[in-house]
Amino acid sequence: MRTILIICGAAIGAPARFAIDQYIRRYSSHPIGIFLVNIIGSFIFGLTMRSSINTNAFFVIGFAGSFTTWSTLMLDFFLAYELKRYREAAINLSASIGLGLCAVWLGLSLAK
Repeated sequence: MRTILIICGAAIGAPARFAIDQYIRRYSSHPIGIFLVNIIGSFIFGLTMRSSINTNAFFVIGFAGSFTTWSTLMLDFFLAYELKRYREAAINLSASIGLGLCAVWLGLSLAK
């Protein structure tokens, strides 16, 4: 049962990430879509981390695991660096890590 919940969550999370990122990329050349997805996903991690095993499997492992993406964040960071957009690269990386940690903390705090 747990495996099915993970698969279902992932089946929703990955397309949601793609759709949100593609929608936002129509309006901005900056990697705002992946940034938002990772912050929202971090909040979902924190909010549901201490939930029941089934809720955790669906939301944390399945949905948020496939919704968030470290590899795309790193690609966006690398491309900005390659294009000599050093300020944009630094802001994206530091804001993603900093706000991601804050989002997890907020989710955990609200779940108590």
